[in-house]
Amino acid sequence: MVHPVLSADINHLVWASSPALSPNGSTVAYVVHRVDEEANRYRSRVWLAAVDGTTRPRPISAGEHDDGSPTWTPDGTQLLFTSTRRTDDSGATLSSLYALNVDGPGEAALLAEHDESIGGVAVAPDGSAVAYTARVRGDHYELDEIDRRPPRRIDRPFYHLNGAGTVVDRPTHVHLLRLDGGSVPVDLTPGDAEFSEPAWAPDSSWLAAARVNTAERILGSDIARIPVDGGDIEILTDQTGVYGSPAVGPDGQIVCVGYEDAMVFPCNHHLALLGDDGLTWLTRSYDRDWNEFPLHRAPTWRGDELIGVVADHGSVHLHTVTLDGSTTPLVTGDRWVMGWSEAGGTLAYVAEDSTHPCEVYALVDGEERKLTTLTDAFARTAKPQRAERFGAPSPDSDGREVDAWIVTPPDFDETKSYPMLLNIHGGPFTQFGDFFFDEAQHQARAGFVVVYSNPRGGSGRDDSWGRAIRGTALGGPGWGSVDYDDLMSVVDTAVERYPFIDADRIGVLGGSYGGYMTSWIVGHTDRFAAACSERAVNNLSTLDLTSDIAGVDEFWFGAAALTDHDELMRMSPISYVDDMTTPLLIIHSDEDTRCPFEQADQLYFALRKRGHDVEYYRFPGENHELSRSGSPIHRIQRADLILDFFRDRLQP
Repeated sequence: MVHPVLSADINHLVWASSPALSPNGSTVAYVVHRVDEEANRYRSRVWLAAVDGTTRPRPISAGEHDDGSPTWTPDGTQLLFTSTRRTDDSGATLSSLYALNVDGPGEAALLAEHDESIGGVAVAPDGSAVAYTARVRGDHYELDEIDRRPPRRIDRPFYHLNGAGTVVDRPTHVHLLRLDGGSVPVDLTPGDAEFSEPAWAPDSSWLAAARVNTAERILGSDIARIPVDGGDIEILTDQTGVYGSPAVGPDGQIVCVGYEDAMVFPCNHHLALLGDDGLTWLTRSYDRDWNEFPLHRAPTWRGDELIGVVADHGSVHLHTVTLDGSTTPLVTGDRWVMGWSEAGGTLAYVAEDSTHPCEVYALVDGEERKLTTLTDAFARTAKPQRAERFGAPSPDSDGREVDAWIVTPPDFDETKSYPMLLNIHGGPFTQFGDFFFDEAQHQARAGFVVVYSNPRGGSGRDDSWGRAIRGTALGGPGWGSVDYDDLMSVVDTAVERYPFIDADRIGVLGGSYGGYMTSWIVGHTDRFAAACSERAVNNLSTLDLTSDIAGVDEFWFGAAALTDHDELMRMSPISYVDDMTTPLLIIHSDEDTRCPFEQADQLYFALRKRGHDVEYYRFPGENHELSRSGSPIHRIQRADLILDFFRDRLQP
């Protein structure tokens, strides 16, 4: 069965990202993303908008491919951007860096080109050079014919990455290009370590960057100082924590985002000032995550204070932070800020809420201005429904509540009875909330009441909330414990509070950790009429040895596959397969390395052998990010599979 309205929704998605203010704060560059239905891919284009609204926003790049990462030169005359408009002799796409005169005629000038994606573009304060990141391919890639390439030497557990493939022989490095018209890029960070997020010193003589070397440590990262005219790279942090997203202040001070012990996980990230005597933590008084997924970006200096992003109870806001540790809300509301830029006394940002994908805003003299209306046409067609927030008791947690949201179908009639879908987020150290949740909107349009929430184990709260489901060796009860209790409380509260929900027609679904919880739930209760487990963790013991983050069980549970097998199996849904009587849909992707497809295979074959009601679909060419960034056609097919499954079982 095909749902044309659903297809129209996905194919007409449009959103903004990557705001970049001109040095005087008068103009903001940003990227507009859209779906190319015919080509089955995403396109992006750089636009400009006047902050005062005196002129209409206008595109400045071609937009026929993927243009992004707009970055101004210090004099405001040129805009640098990345693009995928060129190919090599074999037809493979190249990543290019261009410069374009903003006010004058002429074509964009090609500055640099790489086989791998260019990112982290940063122009030196004196305008003399640009730094950026790109992966550097090793000898293995010198032969175009795969069947003639020599084998790779794998010398670390983290040798591949979901969505990026094998990375052990193509680390990300920082490159420097002098903007004198005759230079070639120079690799400033040769070797096996990965470097990202370059940030310039005020005198343009050095860069701060994040450094990761998984051959040395797992899940650890540091801040490095990189001289641009030669010399040794200096590691500035103590190599015991997780530090990234550096920002260099007007006096050369470095602020980063992270936490001091890589072995303690999960942990709220905080802003820290690097000094001669070590780190000074600036945001500990506000115990929230200052590096919320999926933004992960550096704070911004504004004079002698900082602007940072913080997750709080399902919203993502901007706060100012002083060097004495005071924090003040700057951009708030029931929404997610997904990027920002500050210059010339102006703050530009992109934000989304439950009914609109990201638009561009500016804050001038305390007044917010909406600069774009990109999503208005989409909203008129798709008719997204506003999510209503409610709270549910969190059992045995000192009176705290679980943040939850409900979305009702269009033309909702509270006198009627509706089936309900409980959506569970991944992570688990992430959060649902006041953002545009396209899947919930699709499901509501199909006639379901949709509920989603942030049970214990997620972010957006204090550290104790996020660590509530650590393993027994770390003082917690493990996954499938209080998180399960919270989710059941959300269902109970929703059914009691909203009498239009039919308690006999409730489905549950989720992906990644949400898939884990779905599999766990149907092994521990039969109250759900149907379930969909996507890209799930079903066997923690085998995941610990096969994932691209192999060994991560130690950080979550204090347990490892070869030494604590029984403890991991106690928390694994596959151990309870005999109790899974709920009709189950399993969805996975062939190239998922975060939760390899063996996780889905195990559950499917075990259920089939027992004669249980199970369906299984695997998507070719997709990875763990299918639901968010898979091809438009695959996203539509996936959504239709889910809706058809739940319609058959909940809407007969």
